[in-house]
Amino acid sequence: MKERVVHKVFTGIVRETGEIVGKESSPDGVTFRFRVGELHAGLDVGHSISVNGVCLTVTGIKGDCIEVDASPETLRRSNLGDKEIGDPVNLEPPLKLNDVLGGHLVQGHVDATGEVLDISRDGNSWVFRISLPEEVSRYCVMKGSITLDGISLTISGLGEDFMEVTIIPHTMEVTNMSEFRPGDKVNLEADVISKYVEKHTKNSLGITAADDSWDNGGFRD
Repeated sequence: MKERVVHKVFTGIVRETGEIVGKESSPDGVTFRFRVGELHAGLDVGHSISVNGVCLTVTGIKGDCIEVDASPETLRRSNLGDKEIGDPVNLEPPLKLNDVLGGHLVQGHVDATGEVLDISRDGNSWVFRISLPEEVSRYCVMKGSITLDGISLTISGLGEDFMEVTIIPHTMEVTNMSEFRPGDKVNLEADVISKYVEKHTKNSLGITAADDSWDNGGFRD
């Protein structure tokens, strides 16, 4: 029996990294070509795939490479527009109904980008400090989940405008995080559960979209 796929839902568990081998720009956006490994066998044109945490559609398959199109909006909201030929990207196919949810529910809708501020060692691990724009920080809590370049991570440190995540050697080996340097831009997606909680709380309090008192701090304590 063919496995059923939950299209456009991911878990933030990167299956492999792909290498950008083609980038063609036009007024309509950018077409990327990635060289992939084992994922190639399970992909077909029309399938969804998470690329650095961005949900994209496979538009072409050529040999051991796949092609995806990124719209201008995607390029503005994510770090994909900064990527060049030779850069590694994190890849994850969509969740199947019988898969183990190893990370957390990820939509592949990047909320904003953050900047790598600092990288330090802690025993055999690395601590990454990432800047947080307000539209993401409002949904972050200590030990909560965050998606960074498509990777499901646990927040190990949290300030008003930054977070920290602690990366074990395995994650460094199987993702593109070993390539990160201070100043790099990374894709951020907040936990969707926090967004639903905020929305339902606003609704129960009768707060409308036109009422910005919540966003200005009037209801945040």
